[in-house]
Amino acid sequence: MTAPAHTTANTAARTAPGEALHTPVIAWFDEHARDLPWRHPDAGPWGVMVSEFMLQQTPVSRVLPVYEHWLARWPRPADLAGEAPGEAVRAWGRLGYPRRALRLHGAAVAITERHGGDVPADHAQLLALPGIGEYTASAVASFAYGRRHAVLDTNVRRVFARAVTGVQYPPNATTAAERKLARALLPDDEGRASRWAAASMELGALVCTAKNESCRRCPIAAQCAWLLAGKPEHDGPPRRAQTYAGTDRQVRGRLLAVLREAVTAVPQAELDRVWEEPVQRARALDGLVSDGLVEPLPGGLYRLPLT
Repeated sequence: MTAPAHTTANTAARTAPGEALHTPVIAWFDEHARDLPWRHPDAGPWGVMVSEFMLQQTPVSRVLPVYEHWLARWPRPADLAGEAPGEAVRAWGRLGYPRRALRLHGAAVAITERHGGDVPADHAQLLALPGIGEYTASAVASFAYGRRHAVLDTNVRRVFARAVTGVQYPPNATTAAERKLARALLPDDEGRASRWAAASMELGALVCTAKNESCRRCPIAAQCAWLLAGKPEHDGPPRRAQTYAGTDRQVRGRLLAVLREAVTAVPQAELDRVWEEPVQRARALDGLVSDGLVEPLPGGLYRLPLT
């Protein structure tokens, strides 16, 4: 029995979901991509890696000045590896989540010791570096070396959820189904796959945003499953709202701000002045010490780590 024409067409669309998406999204990217320093050829793999660490949960506008200063000071992994980890924390400034600075320093040390100071291109070798997970390894391999990997950040996941799956938001945590879909959407050609990874990420950052999405500017609006379904409201678990004021993160940030500005070790009494509530302040300071971001010294003194 011959299947109806519309059924056959729908089946073909499901078997090759990415083919109709690649060309318009990449063409849009070629015209609208932001001119960012880590996208310049002279940024090199190290510049790409630094940007990926800094951009996690942090907007581009906040990253740009810190990134420029970082690369001017440490243009190669060996330059950073030769410094105390506390200097990485100091230079991280107010980007937030300062453990990323320690992880980037650790990765620089490993790159210098294991790979002669050159960021490896192989995904497995990238993944073996300290502080690097699946996302960062895939992003560096793709954006720095043009390798074929699915690069799934929040923006990409949202584009795929809407355009292909037909829901407003992806799950709170990345699922195996999302990874499978991302792999299915990858172009076969390695260079085109790398371009697709960057383009779909940029589309989520500039057009298919979490709030106030601009469907009229979207190059794939005509085939977006969510838009075609009438943009149904999210009916999954509540979206996690990020808070900062009054949290341990805020206290940790204030404590680190004092230590970053200090040229010598800081006494406990000086740190006590940054937050009135003593239990929360002590918990935040203990957490910084436990995370290796602060080094306690005899006599109730504290400093950024030297080793």
